[in-house]
Amino acid sequence: MPELSMQHHTLAGRELLFALPPASMTARPVPLLFIHGAFAAAWMWADNFLPWFARQGYPSYALSLSGHGNSAGGDNLDDLAIADYVEDVKLAVAWLEERHPRLPALIGHSMGGFVLQKYLERQCVPAAALLCAVPPQGLLLSQFNLLARKPGLLMELNSILRGNEAGLETVREALFAQPTSHAILKRFGERMQLESQRALWDMSIFDLPLLTADLRPPLLVIGAEKDELVPAFLVQATARTYRLEAHIFPGMGHAVTHEQDWPLVAEKVRDWLDATL
Repeated sequence: MPELSMQHHTLAGRELLFALPPASMTARPVPLLFIHGAFAAAWMWADNFLPWFARQGYPSYALSLSGHGNSAGGDNLDDLAIADYVEDVKLAVAWLEERHPRLPALIGHSMGGFVLQKYLERQCVPAAALLCAVPPQGLLLSQFNLLARKPGLLMELNSILRGNEAGLETVREALFAQPTSHAILKRFGERMQLESQRALWDMSIFDLPLLTADLRPPLLVIGAEKDELVPAFLVQATARTYRLEAHIFPGMGHAVTHEQDWPLVAEKVRDWLDATL
């Protein structure tokens, strides 16, 4: 496989990481914009998904939302709302529109999938994929489910919200179901960061998405059978809301970008994009 270097761009204080198709390949006209989940940043896409999709011919970009990664806004993180994250996506889409023949397709994981749904309330893109996304009904059901099933894990996650470091076993239990190397767990633990309390409340009750059928683009809904944070039954609820079929990957946890079987998820998204665009 040709080697691809990860490239960086700063867009009005927002970090963009990207990988472009090899020079020997004709790039597809529709780029991809990946949106990360809570406690993460663009780095979560850089290990696997960005280079993999670039090798499929898709110019692939990952945005760090305000206050995340190397984007500005960390000093006032708790003041940032989901609406601010939507503005970040708007800015990135406008920048990509100037550089590619067509608007990007959007791919959002967890909170990023929720932000994507809010973006689509008033904007249109060729296609969008929701990976283990917070459902349009919000976070509360997920929190109650975790409280009932794994109260200790919920307490550990709340500890991270208070600024404590994520222990490796907490990372494993929350994000992974398949065997995972110590190196991957360590990288996740070191990179995970605080999340905006305001954004979490927005995702719980204050700013839930409402997508009208006439504006909604083709959607792909993906979940993981053993996801502790956005369990499969909530992914199914998302699919029912949009009158779609959910694709649930067996034996996988929330971090579908880094589970051992992550290529199966990438291939599903690619095949769907190839058939849709």
